[in-house]
Amino acid sequence: SDLASTTASSPKSKEDQVVNGHDEKENNPFAEYMWMENEEDFNRQVEEELQEQEFLDRCFQEMLEEEDQDWFIPSRDLPQGMGQLQQQLNGLTVADGHSSEDILSKSNLNPDAKEFVPGVKY
Repeated sequence: SDLASTTASSPKSKEDQVVNGHDEKENNPFAEYMWMENEEDFNRQVEEELQEQEFLDRCFQEMLEEEDQDWFIPSRDLPQGMGQLQQQLNGLTVADGHSSEDILSKSNLNPDAKEFVPGVKY
């Protein structure tokens, strides 16, 4: 019975019990509202962080705009006629009237030859 009394803690009295998340014996009954004391400092700090973020966003946007000016973009930088010419050039393909089968039938290359690898002696 002595062992049981030493290992078990004595139950708290009603005065020591926690009420509304705070000890009843707590010195300051307004402790849960103390954060409001520094509310102006907190608001000022948040406002400064928002202004800093806005400044960084503006700097980043200006950097992107400067980078865009440095790039050559044909649709933007060429005159209208040049843009159409550029599109026509992009659509051209090389063709000399021979089909690929015709080229293969007239080829002198050995299709069974080993693949050429530079630097390897055969």
